[in-house]
Amino acid sequence: VQLQASGGGLVQAGGSLRLSCQASKRTGSNNALGWFRRAPGKEREFVAAIGWKGGNINYADSVKGRFTISRDTAKDTVYLQMDSLKPEDTAVYYCAVSRYPVSGARIENYNYWGQGTLVTVSS
Repeated sequence: VQLQASGGGLVQAGGSLRLSCQASKRTGSNNALGWFRRAPGKEREFVAAIGWKGGNINYADSVKGRFTISRDTAKDTVYLQMDSLKPEDTAVYYCAVSRYPVSGARIENYNYWGQGTLVTVSS
């Protein structure tokens, strides 16, 4: 399984970006999908997850109300709409496929990872 993330870039605070991540084959259709991020000098942290049917959505407290995760199973793609971006959202964002149909914040639940896409938010 290969995951190709895209959509990162440089944006001013208050702006928006939409990340996309497509799996190389229909392997995520029965699995939860997630987004994580790693800021400079920090460990990877959970951002959002979505269950295999598009429900069971979870967000980190730091992004609730600003980020929206969604998925298109027919396209094997998961999205992360990021609005009202803040400088502290600057990080490399990773998409991941969970071992389970419903998942959450535990990194151990995810066994396939994309290569990451850089998001930089300027103040």
